[in-house]
Amino acid sequence: MPLTVLLVDDEPLVRAGLRAILDAQPDIEVVGEAADGAAVIPLVRRLRPDVVAMDVRMPLLDGIEATRAVLRTVPEPPRILVVTTFENDEYVYEALRAGADGFLLKRARPEEIVHAVRLVAEGGSLLFPASVRRLVDTYGAERGNPAARAALERARLTEREAEVLRLMARGLSNAEIAARLVVGAETVKSHVSAVLAKLGARDRTQAVIAAYESGFVAPE
Repeated sequence: MPLTVLLVDDEPLVRAGLRAILDAQPDIEVVGEAADGAAVIPLVRRLRPDVVAMDVRMPLLDGIEATRAVLRTVPEPPRILVVTTFENDEYVYEALRAGADGFLLKRARPEEIVHAVRLVAEGGSLLFPASVRRLVDTYGAERGNPAARAALERARLTEREAEVLRLMARGLSNAEIAARLVVGAETVKSHVSAVLAKLGARDRTQAVIAAYESGFVAPE
């Protein structure tokens, strides 16, 4: 079964370009399109896509609110990949905080777009650590760091879990973390799962944002 994608963007040319790139892959099928976030919920419920490629700036309902609505109201929601023109954008930051699994620039090369869709469909997070650091540094400084710090303290991460979170924030994959810590990949996977559960984070992206907002990891 091919993995399925719903395209949500108010620019027809963007949707057409993404469809051409994705439909050319034998393992990917674009099952629907929408020109605004207001149409996402009924389409997701009807089509059950694996991934929603979501623009952040749309006229009626933007990608932030659409992401929140999907995650709040749809059982077993799809993975959400934010597609944006500018990486240092408050809309991108808010979409990631709302639960999007990562973001992709519209100027990305076709192979990068395909990789991004496959990665988030498999449960990974498309995370660019330098970009996330800049986003938090720019937009997160005035956003309740004491509350984020208190939440992280309540999580009571073990020393090893804290170490894993720091490496996640640097953008290392599970395999890279395993090599750095000289442990097995399954051990790292267990630590990552524990970190996400303790932080109440949907995925690595939200965990990393929590780490930066709390001051646990300092933006460079």
